[in-house]
Amino acid sequence: MKIKAGIIGGAGYAGGELIRILINHPNVEITFVHSTSNAGNPISVVHSDLFGDTDLYFSDDLIVQENLNTVDVLFLCAGHGEGRKFLSSKNIADHIVVIDLSHDFRLNGNSEIENEAGVRKFIYGLPELHRTRIKNTKSIANPGCFATCIQLGLLPFIKHYDGQQIHVQATTGSTGAGQSLSATTHFSWRNNNLSVYKAFEHQHLDEIKENLEWAASKEISQLNFIPLRGDFTRGIFASMYVETHLSIDEIYKIYEDYYANHPFTHVSRKSIDLKQVINTNKCLISLEKHGNQLLILSSIDNLLKGASGQAVQNMNLIFGLEETLGLKLKPVGF
Repeated sequence: MKIKAGIIGGAGYAGGELIRILINHPNVEITFVHSTSNAGNPISVVHSDLFGDTDLYFSDDLIVQENLNTVDVLFLCAGHGEGRKFLSSKNIADHIVVIDLSHDFRLNGNSEIENEAGVRKFIYGLPELHRTRIKNTKSIANPGCFATCIQLGLLPFIKHYDGQQIHVQATTGSTGAGQSLSATTHFSWRNNNLSVYKAFEHQHLDEIKENLEWAASKEISQLNFIPLRGDFTRGIFASMYVETHLSIDEIYKIYEDYYANHPFTHVSRKSIDLKQVINTNKCLISLEKHGNQLLILSSIDNLLKGASGQAVQNMNLIFGLEETLGLKLKPVGF
Protein backbone atom coordinates (compact mmCIF):
# COMPACT_ATOMS: atom_id res chain seq x y z
CA MET A 1 0.00 0.00 0.00
CA LYS A 2 1.53 3.31 -1.13
CA ILE A 3 -0.07 6.51 0.14
CA LYS A 4 0.47 9.47 -2.15
CA ALA A 5 1.08 12.61 -0.09
CA GLY A 6 1.09 16.30 -0.88
CA ILE A 7 2.41 19.05 1.38
CA ILE A 8 1.36 22.69 1.28
CA GLY A 9 3.80 25.05 2.99
CA GLY A 10 6.84 22.80 3.12
CA ALA A 11 9.58 25.37 3.76
CA GLY A 12 8.98 25.93 7.49
CA TYR A 13 10.21 23.93 10.45
CA ALA A 14 7.12 21.69 10.66
CA GLY A 15 7.20 21.16 6.89
CA GLY A 16 10.86 20.13 7.04
CA GLU A 17 10.21 17.62 9.81
CA LEU A 18 7.21 16.24 7.92
CA ILE A 19 9.29 15.72 4.77
CA ARG A 20 12.01 14.00 6.83
CA ILE A 21 9.47 11.55 8.26
CA LEU A 22 7.59 10.88 5.01
CA ILE A 23 10.64 10.21 2.81
CA ASN A 24 11.54 7.44 5.28
CA HIS A 25 8.00 6.14 5.72
CA PRO A 26 7.68 2.72 4.05
CA ASN A 27 4.10 3.32 2.89
CA VAL A 28 4.32 6.91 1.61
CA GLU A 29 5.33 8.49 -1.66
CA ILE A 30 5.54 12.29 -1.74
CA THR A 31 3.83 13.67 -4.87
CA PHE A 32 4.59 17.36 -4.27
CA VAL A 33 5.86 19.80 -1.65
CA HIS A 34 4.56 23.29 -2.26
CA SER A 35 6.26 26.53 -1.25
CA THR A 36 5.34 29.97 -2.57
CA SER A 37 8.73 31.50 -1.74
CA ASN A 38 10.91 28.53 -2.79
CA ALA A 39 9.14 27.10 -5.86
CA GLY A 40 11.71 25.47 -8.16
CA ASN A 41 14.40 25.17 -5.48
CA PRO A 42 15.69 21.81 -4.26
CA ILE A 43 14.19 20.92 -0.91
CA SER A 44 17.66 20.16 0.47
CA VAL A 45 18.71 23.78 -0.13
CA VAL A 46 16.11 24.97 2.38
CA HIS A 47 16.22 21.92 4.66
CA SER A 48 19.94 21.24 4.58
CA ASP A 49 19.62 18.27 6.94
CA LEU A 50 17.90 16.45 4.07
CA PHE A 51 20.90 16.80 1.73
CA GLY A 52 21.57 13.34 0.31
CA ASP A 53 18.18 12.03 1.43
CA THR A 54 15.91 13.46 -1.28
CA ASP A 55 16.14 14.97 -4.76
CA LEU A 56 12.66 16.53 -4.59
CA TYR A 57 12.08 20.15 -5.59
CA PHE A 58 9.53 22.57 -4.19
CA SER A 59 6.48 22.79 -6.42
CA ASP A 60 4.74 25.91 -7.70
CA ASP A 61 1.00 26.60 -7.78
CA LEU A 62 0.56 25.08 -11.26
CA ILE A 63 2.09 21.72 -10.29
CA VAL A 64 -0.04 21.62 -7.16
CA GLN A 65 -3.22 22.38 -9.14
CA GLU A 66 -2.43 19.62 -11.64
CA ASN A 67 -1.76 17.02 -8.94
CA LEU A 68 -4.02 18.11 -6.09
CA ASN A 69 -6.70 15.47 -6.60
CA THR A 70 -4.24 12.66 -7.31
CA VAL A 71 -2.98 12.47 -3.72
CA ASP A 72 -4.44 10.36 -0.91
CA VAL A 73 -3.46 12.72 1.89
CA LEU A 74 -2.82 16.46 1.94
CA PHE A 75 -0.85 18.06 4.78
CA LEU A 76 -1.37 21.78 5.31
CA CYS A 77 1.66 23.37 6.99
CA ALA A 78 1.12 26.88 5.68
CA GLY A 79 0.54 28.74 8.92
CA HIS A 80 -2.44 30.00 10.85
CA GLY A 81 -5.24 31.28 8.64
CA GLU A 82 -3.72 29.83 5.49
CA GLY A 83 -5.27 26.36 5.81
CA ARG A 84 -8.82 27.70 5.74
CA LYS A 85 -7.92 30.08 2.90
CA PHE A 86 -6.40 27.26 0.83
CA LEU A 87 -9.34 24.88 1.30
CA SER A 88 -11.85 27.62 0.53
CA SER A 89 -10.23 28.22 -2.84
CA LYS A 90 -9.81 24.57 -3.93
CA ASN A 91 -12.21 21.76 -4.82
CA ILE A 92 -10.56 18.89 -3.01
CA ALA A 93 -12.21 15.51 -3.56
CA ASP A 94 -14.03 14.00 -0.60
CA HIS A 95 -11.84 10.89 -0.48
CA ILE A 96 -8.65 12.90 0.13
CA VAL A 97 -7.53 13.02 3.74
CA VAL A 98 -6.70 16.57 4.87
CA ILE A 99 -4.47 17.09 7.92
CA ASP A 100 -4.14 20.75 8.89
CA LEU A 101 -1.33 21.78 11.25
CA SER A 102 -2.63 25.32 11.83
CA HIS A 103 -5.14 26.39 14.48
CA ASP A 104 -7.84 27.06 11.86
CA PHE A 105 -10.10 24.07 12.67
CA ARG A 106 -9.18 23.06 16.23
CA LEU A 107 -12.20 24.53 18.02
CA ASN A 108 -15.69 23.07 17.63
CA GLY A 109 -17.07 26.43 16.56
CA ASN A 110 -14.59 26.64 13.67
CA SER A 111 -14.30 22.97 12.73
CA GLU A 112 -16.24 23.04 9.46
CA ILE A 113 -15.52 24.49 6.04
CA GLU A 114 -17.66 24.51 2.90
CA ASN A 115 -16.66 24.90 -0.74
CA GLU A 116 -17.91 23.58 -4.07
CA ALA A 117 -16.83 20.05 -3.11
CA GLY A 118 -19.06 20.08 -0.03
CA VAL A 119 -18.61 20.43 3.74
CA ARG A 120 -15.64 19.12 5.67
CA LYS A 121 -15.92 18.54 9.42
CA PHE A 122 -12.55 18.45 11.18
CA ILE A 123 -11.83 16.16 14.12
CA TYR A 124 -9.34 17.25 16.77
CA GLY A 125 -6.34 15.00 16.16
CA LEU A 126 -5.12 14.02 19.62
CA PRO A 127 -4.94 10.20 19.36
CA GLU A 128 -4.79 9.71 23.12
CA LEU A 129 -8.20 11.36 23.35
CA HIS A 130 -9.98 10.78 20.02
CA ARG A 131 -8.38 7.69 18.46
CA THR A 132 -11.66 6.09 17.34
CA ARG A 133 -13.00 9.32 15.86
CA ILE A 134 -9.69 9.89 14.07
CA LYS A 135 -9.86 6.45 12.44
CA ASN A 136 -13.25 7.32 10.95
CA THR A 137 -12.61 10.76 9.50
CA LYS A 138 -11.01 12.35 6.45
CA SER A 139 -10.24 15.71 8.08
CA ILE A 140 -7.87 16.29 11.00
CA ALA A 141 -7.13 19.46 12.96
CA ASN A 142 -3.68 18.70 14.33
CA PRO A 143 -3.31 19.96 17.92
CA GLY A 144 -1.01 22.79 18.96
CA CYS A 145 2.35 21.93 20.54
CA PHE A 146 1.70 23.45 23.99
CA ALA A 147 -1.83 22.01 23.85
CA THR A 148 -0.51 18.50 23.16
CA CYS A 149 2.04 18.56 25.98
CA ILE A 150 -0.37 20.01 28.55
CA GLN A 151 -3.39 17.88 27.64
CA LEU A 152 -1.39 14.65 27.75
CA GLY A 153 -0.19 15.63 31.21
CA LEU A 154 -3.71 16.31 32.49
CA LEU A 155 -6.01 13.92 30.61
CA PRO A 156 -5.86 10.90 32.96
CA PHE A 157 -6.46 13.09 36.02
CA ILE A 158 -9.26 15.18 34.53
CA LYS A 159 -12.02 12.64 35.34
CA HIS A 160 -11.15 13.29 38.99
CA TYR A 161 -11.24 17.07 38.59
CA ASP A 162 -13.58 18.71 41.07
CA GLY A 163 -13.28 22.44 40.53
CA GLN A 164 -9.67 22.84 41.61
CA GLN A 165 -7.47 25.48 40.02
CA ILE A 166 -4.97 23.96 37.61
CA HIS A 167 -1.60 25.71 37.42
CA VAL A 168 0.63 25.21 34.37
CA GLN A 169 4.05 26.55 33.49
CA ALA A 170 5.61 25.36 30.24
CA THR A 171 8.82 26.33 28.44
CA THR A 172 9.24 25.97 24.69
CA GLY A 173 12.23 26.07 22.36
CA SER A 174 12.80 28.74 19.74
CA THR A 175 11.41 26.62 16.87
CA GLY A 176 7.99 27.04 18.48
CA ALA A 177 7.94 30.59 17.13
CA GLY A 178 8.32 29.43 13.52
CA GLN A 179 11.00 30.23 10.95
CA SER A 180 10.29 33.94 10.44
CA LEU A 181 12.64 36.14 12.43
CA SER A 182 11.46 38.46 15.17
CA ALA A 183 13.11 40.33 18.02
CA THR A 184 12.63 37.38 20.37
CA THR A 185 13.89 34.63 18.04
CA HIS A 186 17.37 35.95 17.23
CA PHE A 187 20.14 33.83 18.76
CA SER A 188 21.77 36.83 20.44
CA TRP A 189 18.53 37.55 22.36
CA ARG A 190 17.36 34.00 23.00
CA ASN A 191 20.67 32.45 24.07
CA ASN A 192 21.26 32.39 27.85
CA ASN A 193 17.87 34.03 28.30
CA LEU A 194 14.41 33.23 29.65
CA SER A 195 11.16 35.19 29.36
CA VAL A 196 7.42 34.92 29.88
CA TYR A 197 4.94 35.70 27.11
CA LYS A 198 1.14 35.67 26.71
CA ALA A 199 0.64 34.85 30.39
CA PHE A 200 -2.90 33.60 31.13
CA GLU A 201 -4.00 34.27 27.53
CA HIS A 202 -2.05 31.97 25.20
CA GLN A 203 -3.98 30.99 22.06
CA HIS A 204 -3.77 27.27 22.93
CA LEU A 205 -5.80 27.73 26.10
CA ASP A 206 -9.12 27.49 24.27
CA GLU A 207 -8.39 24.13 22.68
CA ILE A 208 -6.92 22.78 25.92
CA LYS A 209 -10.01 23.72 27.94
CA GLU A 210 -12.45 22.55 25.28
CA ASN A 211 -10.95 19.07 25.07
CA LEU A 212 -10.35 18.65 28.79
CA GLU A 213 -13.98 19.58 29.38
CA TRP A 214 -15.05 17.05 26.75
CA ALA A 215 -12.98 14.37 28.49
CA ALA A 216 -14.15 15.34 32.00
CA SER A 217 -17.81 15.95 31.03
CA LYS A 218 -17.69 19.05 33.21
CA GLU A 219 -16.50 22.65 33.09
CA ILE A 220 -12.87 23.47 33.89
CA SER A 221 -13.28 26.54 36.08
CA GLN A 222 -9.73 27.87 36.04
CA LEU A 223 -6.65 26.85 34.08
CA ASN A 224 -3.73 29.19 34.78
CA PHE A 225 -1.08 28.94 32.05
CA ILE A 226 2.30 30.72 32.06
CA PRO A 227 4.27 30.06 28.81
CA LEU A 228 8.01 30.72 28.71
CA ARG A 229 10.55 31.10 25.93
CA GLY A 230 13.51 28.82 26.55
CA ASP A 231 17.09 29.24 25.35
CA PHE A 232 17.07 25.89 23.50
CA THR A 233 16.01 25.01 19.97
CA ARG A 234 13.27 22.42 20.27
CA GLY A 235 11.09 20.74 22.84
CA ILE A 236 8.51 21.65 25.51
CA PHE A 237 8.78 20.94 29.21
CA ALA A 238 5.60 21.53 31.24
CA SER A 239 5.12 21.47 34.99
CA MET A 240 1.55 21.37 36.30
CA TYR A 241 0.13 21.15 39.78
CA VAL A 242 -3.35 20.61 41.14
CA GLU A 243 -4.78 19.71 44.52
CA THR A 244 -5.98 16.15 45.10
CA HIS A 245 -6.52 13.75 48.00
CA LEU A 246 -5.66 10.72 45.86
CA SER A 247 -2.48 8.89 46.89
CA ILE A 248 0.52 8.79 44.57
CA ASP A 249 -0.03 5.04 44.01
CA GLU A 250 -3.65 5.68 43.02
CA ILE A 251 -2.55 8.44 40.66
CA TYR A 252 0.14 6.32 39.00
CA LYS A 253 -2.41 3.55 38.42
CA ILE A 254 -4.83 6.02 36.82
CA TYR A 255 -2.12 7.30 34.48
CA GLU A 256 -0.61 3.92 33.62
CA ASP A 257 -4.03 2.44 32.91
CA TYR A 258 -5.01 5.41 30.73
CA TYR A 259 -1.88 5.22 28.56
CA ALA A 260 -1.47 1.42 28.52
CA ASN A 261 -2.57 1.16 24.87
CA HIS A 262 -1.07 4.41 23.59
CA PRO A 263 2.37 3.66 22.12
CA PHE A 264 3.89 7.14 22.28
CA THR A 265 2.91 8.38 25.75
CA HIS A 266 4.86 6.86 28.61
CA VAL A 267 4.52 7.30 32.38
CA SER A 268 7.86 7.24 34.19
CA ARG A 269 8.35 6.46 37.87
CA LYS A 270 11.55 8.51 37.70
CA SER A 271 11.98 12.21 37.04
CA ILE A 272 12.04 13.08 33.33
CA ASP A 273 14.09 15.56 31.30
CA LEU A 274 13.76 17.26 27.93
CA LYS A 275 16.53 15.40 26.09
CA GLN A 276 14.65 12.12 26.48
CA VAL A 277 12.03 13.23 23.94
CA ILE A 278 13.96 15.37 21.44
CA ASN A 279 13.79 13.92 17.90
CA THR A 280 11.04 11.50 18.95
CA ASN A 281 7.25 11.34 18.79
CA LYS A 282 7.10 10.51 22.50
CA CYS A 283 5.45 12.25 25.40
CA LEU A 284 7.01 11.42 28.76
CA ILE A 285 5.11 12.04 32.00
CA SER A 286 6.20 11.79 35.62
CA LEU A 287 4.28 12.41 38.83
CA GLU A 288 5.03 13.57 42.36
CA LYS A 289 2.86 14.16 45.40
CA HIS A 290 3.69 16.96 47.86
CA GLY A 291 1.09 17.12 50.60
CA ASN A 292 -2.22 17.58 48.79
CA GLN A 293 -0.52 18.93 45.65
CA LEU A 294 -0.05 16.67 42.65
CA LEU A 295 2.91 17.71 40.47
CA ILE A 296 2.69 16.53 36.85
CA LEU A 297 5.69 16.82 34.53
CA SER A 298 5.15 16.40 30.78
CA SER A 299 7.60 16.75 27.91
CA ILE A 300 7.46 16.48 24.10
CA ASP A 301 9.38 17.52 21.00
CA ASN A 302 7.30 20.47 19.76
CA LEU A 303 8.08 19.75 16.08
CA LEU A 304 7.26 16.04 16.25
CA LYS A 305 4.66 14.98 18.83
CA GLY A 306 3.65 18.65 18.89
CA ALA A 307 3.29 18.95 15.10
CA SER A 308 4.55 16.76 12.23
CA GLY A 309 5.05 13.48 14.08
CA GLN A 310 1.51 13.63 15.45
CA ALA A 311 0.23 14.48 11.94
CA VAL A 312 1.80 11.28 10.59
CA GLN A 313 0.47 9.33 13.60
CA ASN A 314 -3.00 10.55 12.62
CA MET A 315 -2.39 9.58 9.00
CA ASN A 316 -1.38 6.07 10.07
CA LEU A 317 -4.58 5.68 12.08
CA ILE A 318 -6.81 6.88 9.23
CA PHE A 319 -5.23 4.53 6.68
CA GLY A 320 -5.35 1.53 9.01
CA LEU A 321 -1.58 1.28 9.40
CA GLU A 322 0.37 0.50 12.55
CA GLU A 323 0.18 3.69 14.61
CA THR A 324 3.97 3.84 15.10
CA LEU A 325 4.90 3.21 11.44
CA GLY A 326 7.65 5.56 10.31
CA LEU A 327 7.79 7.18 13.75
CA LYS A 328 10.20 4.99 15.70
CA LEU A 329 12.65 7.87 15.94
CA LYS A 330 15.60 7.92 18.32
CA PRO A 331 16.33 10.67 20.88
CA VAL A 332 19.42 12.79 20.26
CA GLY A 333 21.27 11.66 23.39
CA PHE A 334 23.95 13.91 24.86
